Amino acid sequence: MPMGVEIKQGVAMLAGDLVLENATRFLAEAEAAIAAGSTVFDLAGVARMDSSALSLLLALRRRADGKDLQFHHVPESLTSLARLYGIPEQF
Repeated sequence: MPMGVEIKQGVAMLAGDLVLENATRFLAEAEAAIAAGSTVFDLAGVARMDSSALSLLLALRRRADGKDLQFHHVPESLTSLARLYGIPEQF
């Protein structure tokens, strides 16, 4: 799978490096996935990520217009960062 967001059977599959340099692209593609009806995001295909990944996922929650987003295969490094920030319930 190339870098970005691809919808498969209603699930938004993220792939590639979810780092600052790519965050704007991922955000735009993920917002398009939400607009298309996706509420499940699978991070299994993400190779590398930095703290901008946390910001991106939180931005998606804010922009989801009340839809209940689910994030699957969230790496421990990201859930650990969410705990550090006091927002573990987001993931």
